[in-house]
Amino acid sequence: MVSVITIFVFIFGLIIGSFLNCVIYRLEKGKSLWGRSYCPHCKHTLIWTDLVPVFSFLFLKGRCRYCHKKISIQYPMVEILTALIFLLILNFQPLNLKFSILNLLFLLYIVSSLIVIFIYDLKHYLIPDKILFPAIIIAFIYNFLNFNYLLAAFIAFSFFLFIYLISKGQWMGFGDVKLSILLGLILGFPNILVGLFLSFFFGAIIGIGLIYLNKKGLKSEIPFAPFLIMGTFVAMFFGDRIIQCYFGFVF
Repeated sequence: MVSVITIFVFIFGLIIGSFLNCVIYRLEKGKSLWGRSYCPHCKHTLIWTDLVPVFSFLFLKGRCRYCHKKISIQYPMVEILTALIFLLILNFQPLNLKFSILNLLFLLYIVSSLIVIFIYDLKHYLIPDKILFPAIIIAFIYNFLNFNYLLAAFIAFSFFLFIYLISKGQWMGFGDVKLSILLGLILGFPNILVGLFLSFFFGAIIGIGLIYLNKKGLKSEIPFAPFLIMGTFVAMFFGDRIIQCYFGFVF
């Protein structure tokens, strides 16, 4: 049976996802986060019935009420993705004496930041420092006294900086190097190893798939941050189990 808390968290995730869409769009346009929402095509100010997460998109059949231009599928996708990840946080780390409200707020903020970076880099091949740097600072302060997280950040940063330097920026951008610090501060050691392995695994599988479908060539540029974030999400929720299964299989 679905609990009231589960429904509340899912709806809250949809609302936050709608806000993240606003953040992504206004970052693209260099606009302030304050102010009324409007259609990106006709600039008409939206009313509250246009802004209900997912349901407005379905009700309007994916088109603006005023100019009838198509609404990007990104909007409901981000809203649903955010809601599902919020539910995963609640499911894997339920509120108890060991899991404080502060920890919950930290994870929700970090996850939200990663979703913005994921979509922004996917669209623009660029990691926004306005989102990345505050997340790094908050994660560093939050885990300042935990050596495992600081070690993970150092390992991830050193590894990516090495790749960046030997390839002279051809294999990955410096934004990925900066992002690796945040991922280390999120995952800690040894989960960062799981996250990095999965990131390259996802990147290889999807890259090969795109080449096979003639969507990309061998020399085509592919944003790597989405793969890093995908690997991080899996390691956040399943990292310990993956490590246990690995050692159980090997030994």
